[in-house]
Amino acid sequence: MTAGRVAAGAGPTVDGHGSAPLLEVTDLRVRFTRAGRAVHAVNGLSYSLAPGRMLAIIGESGSGKSVSSRALMGLLPPTARVSGSARFDGTELVGLPEREMRRRRGADIAMVFQDPARSLNPTMRVGVQITEAVRAHAQLDRNAAKVRAIELLQLVRLPAPERRFHEYPHQLSGGMRQRVMIAIALAGRPRLLIADEATTALDVTTQAQIMELLVELQERLGMAVILISHDLALAASYADDVVVMYGGRAVERASAATLFASVRMPYTRALLGAIPLLERPAHTELPVVAGQPPDPAALPAGCPFRPRCGSATDECATAPDFTEHEPGHWWACWHPEVGA
Repeated sequence: MTAGRVAAGAGPTVDGHGSAPLLEVTDLRVRFTRAGRAVHAVNGLSYSLAPGRMLAIIGESGSGKSVSSRALMGLLPPTARVSGSARFDGTELVGLPEREMRRRRGADIAMVFQDPARSLNPTMRVGVQITEAVRAHAQLDRNAAKVRAIELLQLVRLPAPERRFHEYPHQLSGGMRQRVMIAIALAGRPRLLIADEATTALDVTTQAQIMELLVELQERLGMAVILISHDLALAASYADDVVVMYGGRAVERASAATLFASVRMPYTRALLGAIPLLERPAHTELPVVAGQPPDPAALPAGCPFRPRCGSATDECATAPDFTEHEPGHWWACWHPEVGA
């Protein structure tokens, strides 16, 4: 497994060395109240992202990946309490009034969600849904909006875009529907695109096609991209930088080339070990990360991975600091992995 888009030491890191950050997230925290208990979904997440870079945020379900991204766009329910800082091109997003946030959604930051079948309106033709997004960000008449919508369908390489414009979502394959969702996300010419598990519901071949499309669009349009996934193989192949989350926290962070050359956090190592490999003998049991992710309403004391970690000691009862131990490589662990 290799980092397919960067060489070690090339370009700015996740902290934006080499160019001014487009997005700076500092000590982001998200808390919900459920049945009288506080649910700590995100606990002090920090990272930055430079223009034109792809950052992968990796972790199991419940690690806080999607919640953290929705907090950036103000898409959490009223029960959410968001604190910390998320500055986009110098503008603070946390606490931004809803009117101003609505102006920035789509135009500055756009999101592609996991399941296009649920994101698209099944009662509306594809073209109507795209033109609606186009006209929300540009003062165009219906004909001009239609022309722009077809251009977007061409941009995402949807076959026969003029015909697809008049079709309903159920007439399209899963990959085609995801291309439509990407077209809608690009309607406002965003500078940051968040792909939230955008390939999870697709087969492997279609998944690769969508990822190649995202990379092509990123390079062509100069966007920054946040790729949210549980799939470390995707991060290794496409991302410039990686943040690994567990229990609402970042536990390891580095450029993709650095991280996959020298994994330090045992949780990251466990995720790598859980990737199915073709060279394993037939009928071999699929590897898993032992144990269960922590309950965000009852996080364990100390290192949150301690109950599942084979290297845990009494020292792990105290939470380790998330520190830059090596140039450009951050982790939070008392007993980091050694070697490649």
